[in-house]
Parts: sequence; structure tokens; C-alpha cells
Amino acid sequence: MTLTRNPLLIGEGLPPFADITPDHVVPAVEQLLQTLQQAQTQLEANLTPTWDGLMTPLTAIGEKLEWTWGVIGHLMGVQNSPELRTAYEQVQPELVKFGSQLSQNTTFYQGFKAIRESEQWATFTTAQKRAIEAELQSAELSGVGLTGKAKERFNAIQLELAELGTNFSNHVLDATKAFELKITDPAQVDGMPESWRSLAAQTACNKGETSATPDSGPWMVTLDAPNFGPFLRYCSARDLREQVYRAYVTRASSGELDNNPLITRILALRQEQAELLGFESYAQLSLARKMAPDVVSVETLLGELRDVSYPAAQKELADLKTFAQTNDLQLWDLSYWAERQRQAKFDLDAEALRPYFPLSQVLDGLFGLTQRLFGVEIIAADGQAPVWHEDVRYFQVNNAQGAAIAYFYLDPYSRPAEKRGGAWMDDCVGRAKFTVGDKTQVRLPVAYLTCNQMPPVADKPSLMSFGEVETLFHEFGHGLQHMLTQVDNPEVSGIRNVEWDAVELPSQFMENWCYERQTLFGMAKHYTTGETLPEAEYQKLLAARTYHSGLGMLRQLHFSFVDIELHHRYQPDGSETPQQVRDRLAQTTTVLPPLPDDSFLCTFGHIFAGGYAAGYYSYKWAEVLSADAFAAFEEVGLENESAIVSVGERFRDTVLALGGSQHPMAVFKAFRGREPDTAALLRHNGLVTA
Repeated sequence: MTLTRNPLLIGEGLPPFADITPDHVVPAVEQLLQTLQQAQTQLEANLTPTWDGLMTPLTAIGEKLEWTWGVIGHLMGVQNSPELRTAYEQVQPELVKFGSQLSQNTTFYQGFKAIRESEQWATFTTAQKRAIEAELQSAELSGVGLTGKAKERFNAIQLELAELGTNFSNHVLDATKAFELKITDPAQVDGMPESWRSLAAQTACNKGETSATPDSGPWMVTLDAPNFGPFLRYCSARDLREQVYRAYVTRASSGELDNNPLITRILALRQEQAELLGFESYAQLSLARKMAPDVVSVETLLGELRDVSYPAAQKELADLKTFAQTNDLQLWDLSYWAERQRQAKFDLDAEALRPYFPLSQVLDGLFGLTQRLFGVEIIAADGQAPVWHEDVRYFQVNNAQGAAIAYFYLDPYSRPAEKRGGAWMDDCVGRAKFTVGDKTQVRLPVAYLTCNQMPPVADKPSLMSFGEVETLFHEFGHGLQHMLTQVDNPEVSGIRNVEWDAVELPSQFMENWCYERQTLFGMAKHYTTGETLPEAEYQKLLAARTYHSGLGMLRQLHFSFVDIELHHRYQPDGSETPQQVRDRLAQTTTVLPPLPDDSFLCTFGHIFAGGYAAGYYSYKWAEVLSADAFAAFEEVGLENESAIVSVGERFRDTVLALGGSQHPMAVFKAFRGREPDTAALLRHNGLVTA
């Protein structure tokens, strides 16, 4: 293999996934860093404090780095393997070092300050100013002002945190894969839906039980979401529910995969890092680049929502105990009895709805909604782009004139052997405008959309639960902000440079449309008969929408409070462990406390291996924005098609088009005409009357 042919060094366009192997990673990164180091040295020597003299060449360096590292990181999430892990862990330290060196470059920092203080500043667009302000802030929060031993220590912390985050994520993936429970007694799966029995038999087949069938078994229970979730909801064998639940909440908490020491170390390093930069806590450092002004503002919002949701959750739990005719309701009983109560109360069987939501039909409904609201057409473009797995789809987004404006990949199905859990959207290629010679070219954005829904089983397509439908709409909302951006500066186009606590606005906004009549009936059609979902079932869905909304909101608030507490008041050398902090907060943020050995923190990848450290509150902060945004459509009437189109166009031209080029409050006010209000969020959750 020659380095010049290394597919990870292309540096632009769509990655040639079929050609990439783990063996390419180390030589690619080594050569890339050498090339970029030379480019950095050359830029330092020839820098002029202008946009074209600094921002343009520095962006080019950053984009080369992001392209290669982005592909490697993407494959770590969707095609994980021991060989890829080894290569990733080998190059990660050098990449972190280079990133720190780039961020802490005082020549570039002084250059940006000179631009901001020059006469040319007044001629810049809002997007350009935001990009430069972001560079200055990023440098300051990356330690550009540190010298000597403080700088050395800061950089050592960065290296260690990167390694800890990778190990944390790998431990969760491995611990989730490690558990399996084979059931051979048909009586123990009595009452389990056909979709689960088919999946569990197929899983058993894949693990060597070649004679497994949905009707006679054996059935394999795993901790993968499409398997684990329905098992807890429908399994009538209480002892098995307890066994599986305990396995789930104790993942990555013992032995070689124990994340407890990693958590303690991560929190200590983050606190030290914050203090080096002059902050009292890591939460203050985190909020320096977010929409929320301070910890008090975050905790005030969380407290207001807790005051409303806690009594609602208490009542919901009391009602569930009455329904189950027991005071001995344990955590592994909640999903089971909640499903029974939901069926009794609303005559709604969530599993019975799956045949009405085959993936292909859901995509048709989602794409129809997108065309209705935002005037864009989405067409299949399979075969036009390399993919990393045969199940991955590729789509093209066209404007009203039929011209391509964006593309996206969709990797929909669960693959527990190699793909991490959850769902996410990521940036493959960002929108940008370049001048090459005397020609101006626009680089179109490309997004990755990744879900973990029920895969096709036997001769049936992927039949989605309504929760999986909502997840797909959610991730597509992120994708829309990336793909429909009208910003040409790559530093702030799409999702780039959007404050983290505003980034969930378009995703949570899109979830609301799953319940809207025209959207739902546009996609809810039986996969064999083509029959539309009966009106009675739709009404049941609407009635059940706010079922246990108090418990649901309180759960998210619990995670948010724990996250902020660990990053603001927890002391690494204090009297409380992270687990004890969680247990203390659980007394006021849960109505059924966690088990003594519950190790949820050991799988809380959002804050220990993702971007949500001291930022998990963002889901609720942004949900205030998203609910209020959807209320703008409700106010004009969801049946008023011309008004819906008009408001949709305004949403596209503000929230989706402006990306990170303006502060999110300015963007929201441009759409809504005022600052956000919590009323719509509470109303949508059934916690206040309309």
C-alpha cells in the first residue's frame, strides 16, 4: 500500500468506504499530520491579518483534519472492530496534540484579534464576525493564554481525557454485547409480541442456534434496545424481567470494563482543567460557549420544570400501583405494568401498530412533510455514493427547481456486534462557497443519519415502533439544519458553531409532526394490505401522547441535575462519590429511587464520552424553544395549509438556514418575533391545561 493511494488522505468529498480498512488509519494520520504541520508553519510565516490571509487558509487546515478524523470516528461508531480500535487508540494522542497546538497558536490568535480591531471588521457579514469571535473564544478556552507548566498540564489533561472518553465508550459497547440470556421454555415468552419473538429467534440463530424459530425458540434476550425494550414491556415472568433489568443497569460497572474509576478521573481532570482557565467549575467553562448564561439560569429552568413534573409523576406512580394492585412495584415492573395500563386506559397496543409503520412508508411520510413545510424534494440516490454497510441508504435533497442542494446517508438498523447504541446525526461534508480561479463553486452539505431500530426479520421489512418513528424524525431534524443551511462560510454553516443548548431545537421540533394528522396518515399504512391506520387508532395515539409525561420529564430532569451537580459542586477529593451524588439528587428528582447497585453513570456516555458534559440540560432548554416553535404552526391552524406553508418557509429561512451564523436567540426571535416561552412545552406534555 502506497501512502498516496491511502483512501483516508483524499481529504474532500464522499469517503470511499469500501476501500478503507483499519490498516489505513495509522499511515494516513501520520502523513496528514506531517502535511498539516508544514501548512501551519508556512501560514505562521506568511500570515496577514485579513479574512483571506488567515481565516481561509486556517479553515483549509482544519477541514483536512476534520475530514480524515471524521471518517475514522464515524467508522468507530458504525463499524467498530478490535483492529479499528487499536489503530484509533494509536493515533488519537497525536491528533489531540496537534489540535491543541493549533488552538493554542498565539500567532493565529493575535491575528484574529488584529482583524477584530481593524477597519475591515465593519465590512464583515454577521457570519464572518461570528466565525472570528468563535475562533477567539475557542482559543481562549483551549488554553492559548497559558504558558509554562500550566500549559503543559492543560495539554496533558486534554490527552488523557480523550483516551478516557474512548475507553468509556468502548466499555459500554462491550458490556452491552457481553450479556445474553437464552430462553427455551415457551411459557416464559407467553405474551411476547411476534416482532420480538422473531428478532430474538433470529438473534439466537446468529449466535449458533440454527434451528431457532419465532414459535418454538430458543429466544435470545440481549441488552440491545430493540430486544431489551420490548422484553421489559411484555415479559410476564417477573424474575426474568428483574434479571435482565439488573444486567442493564449494572453494565460497565465491574471487572475489566468498570467505568467507575474512569468517571472519577474524568471529573477530576475536568475540574482541574477549568481551574487552569480561571473558572470555578467545569460547568462554568462549559456554559461559556452555550446559550444559557450561567448555572443559576440552568438550574432555575430545571427547578421550574421539576416543580410541575414531580407531583404529576407521583400521581402517575400511585395510579400505576393501584392498577397493578400492589404496593410492591419495582423498577423492573414499571415498563410491564405501564404497557398493561396504557392498553387498558387507551385500548392502545404499541406493538400492534408496528405493521403500519414499515420504514419505507415512514420515509415517504417524512419526505412528504419536508416538501410540504420547506419546499424541498427528497429522492433516493442509492448507488451514487460508497457505503459502509449494505443496509445503508443514500438520498438527494432537491430544491423547488429540481436542483440538488444536499445529500444524506441513512443507516437505520441495529447492529449490536459493531454499532454503538442510540441514534445520532453527524456532519460528513459541510456547505461552503469557494472561488477556484475565476469560478465560484458551492460545496453541498452531506449528513450522516444513524439509528438503531428494529431490523428486517425473516421476510418482513423493518416494522417500526412509534418511538422509533419519533427517533427518526428527531435525527432528521438535525439533518435538516445541516442540509438546508444557506450560510456559505464553512466555519458557521449548518450545525457548525450552533450553541449546544440550541442544537436540539430542529430535532425536537420535528418530533411534534409525528402526531399531526396529515403527516401521520401520509405514512401509517399497513405493510401488506396498504390499509391506512384506522381513525380510532390515531385518536388513541393522541390520547396516550401525554401518558406518564410527568415520569418522562422527571427522568430527563434527574439526568440534567446530576450532570450539572457533578460538574459544578462535586469535589473530586470530597466526601461524596459520584454515585452518592446521584443517589442524593434521586431523592428529589425520582419517585422510585434507583437500586443500590444501579450504575447508570457507568453508561452515561452523553456526558462522559460525548459532547453533553454540563450540557445534558440542553434537551430541556432546547425543548422550550422547539415546543414554542411548533406552537407557531398550531396558532395559525394545522389545517390551514397556506398558513402552514408560510410559517414553514419562515422556519426554514431562519432556524434551518442561518445555522451558527447568528446567536440562537437572535435566530429564534427572527422566526417567532419574541423570546421563547415555556407555556407550549408544559401544554404539549399535558402538565397544564390549554
